[in-house]
Amino acid sequence: MRRPGRETILSHKRISRRGLILGAGQAGFLGLLGWRMRYLQVEEADQFRLLAEENRIKIRLIPPARGEIFDRNGRVVAENVPSYRIMMEREEAGDVEAIIARLSQLIELDPDELNRAREEMRRSALHPVTIADRVSWEALSRVAVNAPALPGVRPEVGLSRRYPLRDEYAHLVGYVGPVSDYDLEKIDAPDQLLLIPRFQIGKVGLEKQREDMLRGKAGTKRVEQNAAGRVMRELSRREGQPGKDIQITTDSALQSYVHARLSGESAAAVVIDCETGDILASVSAPGFDSNLFVRGISVADYQALLDNKYRPLPNKAVQGVYPPGSTFKMVTALAAMEDGQAQPDDTVYCPGHLEVSGRKFHCWKRAGHGNVDLQRALRESCDVYFYEMALRTGIEKITAMANRLGLGVQHDLPMTSVAQGLMPTKDWKRSARGQEWVIGDSVNSSIGQGFTLASPLQLAVMTARIATGRTVDPRLIKSIDGIETPTGRGDSLGLNENNLRQIRRAMFEVSNNRRGTAYRSRIVEDAFRMAGKTGTSQVRNITAAERAAGVVRNEDLPWERRDHALFVNFAPFDAPKIAVSVVVEHGGGGSTAAAPIARDITLQALYGKDPPLEAYPSSDRPRIRTQQEKLREDQLSRAETNGDRA
Repeated sequence: MRRPGRETILSHKRISRRGLILGAGQAGFLGLLGWRMRYLQVEEADQFRLLAEENRIKIRLIPPARGEIFDRNGRVVAENVPSYRIMMEREEAGDVEAIIARLSQLIELDPDELNRAREEMRRSALHPVTIADRVSWEALSRVAVNAPALPGVRPEVGLSRRYPLRDEYAHLVGYVGPVSDYDLEKIDAPDQLLLIPRFQIGKVGLEKQREDMLRGKAGTKRVEQNAAGRVMRELSRREGQPGKDIQITTDSALQSYVHARLSGESAAAVVIDCETGDILASVSAPGFDSNLFVRGISVADYQALLDNKYRPLPNKAVQGVYPPGSTFKMVTALAAMEDGQAQPDDTVYCPGHLEVSGRKFHCWKRAGHGNVDLQRALRESCDVYFYEMALRTGIEKITAMANRLGLGVQHDLPMTSVAQGLMPTKDWKRSARGQEWVIGDSVNSSIGQGFTLASPLQLAVMTARIATGRTVDPRLIKSIDGIETPTGRGDSLGLNENNLRQIRRAMFEVSNNRRGTAYRSRIVEDAFRMAGKTGTSQVRNITAAERAAGVVRNEDLPWERRDHALFVNFAPFDAPKIAVSVVVEHGGGGSTAAAPIARDITLQALYGKDPPLEAYPSSDRPRIRTQQEKLREDQLSRAETNGDRA
C-alpha cells in the first residue's frame, strides 16, 4: 500500500486544528449564551417581572395623617375628619371628557372644581386629581357601583383639616391649604407628597411654622389593576409615619372669652403666665373662619375680608406694632433709676408743658400736675416728669432698658411674622432716616411716641418681667407628642429690686388709688387686686390751632383718626400669676376703652370662669351682669354652630 505523502499529512493536521478552534469557539459562544440566559431568567427574574407587570401594578403614595393640635387642657383645636372624594387618573381614563360626562350623570359636579381638576391634570398626569370633594356617602356609593364604566375614576375616603373653634384660633393656629406653585418654588427638593394635586400644607400660623412636625411621612401601596383601570386588589402596603401631635399653652375657654370680649372692636389682647411664660390667650379681633381657606377660599369671601376696615387677616397680637404710649413710662423710669439719674422721692414741676430747644412739649393735662414724684407721675400719667427723665438719661440707656424688658426684641415663637417692633437709637436714625438724632426725639420716645413701636405680645412680656424681675420668655408649644418643652421662666433681670418695687407700687396705685387713671376699672376682690398702666397713643399730630381751641374729643373724629387705647397689667399684685396687654385700635383713651377689657380678662383668667359680681366695683355690676349674660348666650350659640359643623 502506498503511504500518504508528507504534504497530505500536514494538510490533515491543519484542518484538525482549524476544526478544533472552530469547535472551541462554538462551544464558548453556546456557553456564554447559556450563562446569559441563566442570568436573565434566574438572577434578574424579579427585575424583569416587575417591568412586565408595570402595566397592571401601580405604586401609590399614602398621605400621612396630619398631626392634630390641642390646647393645654386637651381640647381639640385642629383635627382631621373623614372626607369622601372622587379621584381620577388621566392616563387610565383615556377620554377624560367622556368619563366626566358619564360621571356627571351619577353625581352633581361643581364647574369650578372641574376646571381646577382639568388644570391639575394638564400639569401632571402622574398623580390622581380630585374631581369632587366632600361628597355624600350616597354619591360615593353610586360611583363605586358604576366603577366598571368609569375607567380611571375611583372613590376614596381621605382626611380633611377642620378647625372646630373657627375664628377664635384663626390667627394663632392658622390654617392649611393646597400646595401652590409659589410654595414649590421656595423648596429646593420638594417632598413627593407636595406634588400630589391639592395636597395640603400649613399656610400661616402654627400650621406653617411647624409644618415639618405636623406633616408626617408618606407610605406606599402596590395595587393590581385590570385592563379598564379598576383596582382589583392591594398587593402590599408600607404604612407611613403620621405627623406629631402638638399641645399648645393656650386655654380654649379663656381664648373664647377674650375673643368674645373683643367683639366689635379692632383690637388685640395677650395673656401670659408670669411663672412659665405660657401664652394663655392670644387674640386678634376681628377673626375669620379658618375653615374657609382649607379647600381654597372663594373670591367673594376673600374680598369681604380685604374690604373690612378692621383688618381681620393680620394677627395684630404679634404682627401689629403700635406706639406704646404711656405704657412705656415704666421703661423710662426704670432706666433713669438704674442709671442713678433719679430717686423715687425726686420731684419734677409740671406746668403743663416742657420747653426744649424752643419747642413746647405738652402734658396731657393742660393745667399741669404741679410737683410730682415717681409714684404720682405714673399714677396720674404726667408726661412732663418723663420728659425730664429722658433728658437726664438719654435715648441709648432707655432703649437698652426697653430691650431688657422684651421690647424691640423678636421673640422666638412658632407664629407667622412675629414683629420685632422698634426701640430707636441714634445710630438707627442715622442709618434708617439719614438724619441726626435731636433731643426732641428723646422727649417723644420717653412717653412711647415718636419712633417707638411695640406689639401687644411685647407689652405683655414687658409687664411679666416687671412683675417678676425675671426674663420671662413667651412659650406657645407646651408639648410635642407628649414630650414637654422647656418653659420660659427665665433668670433674674439683674435690676435693683427696690427700683422694681417702686414701679410695681406705682402701677398698683394706677388701678387702686382714686386719682389713678384706671381706678374705675379696678378689681375690688382683695386677693386679686391688679397693678396696671393706661396708655393712649396718637395716630396724628395735634395742630396748634386745635390745641388753642381746646381738647378735640376722639369721638368727634372719624374712626381711623382716633387715638389707640392701651392697657397693661399684672395680678394678683402680691403674687403675680398673669400679665395682660390690650390694644384697641382707634379706641380713644386707654382708661376708658382698654382698661375695662383688660380687667375683665384678668378676672376671667384668675377665676377660670365667670367671676362673681362682688369682684367688680358696685357701679359696674349691673353692666357686668348684662355683659356676662350676653357673652354666655354668644358662646352657647357658637358652640351649637360648631357642633352642627362637626
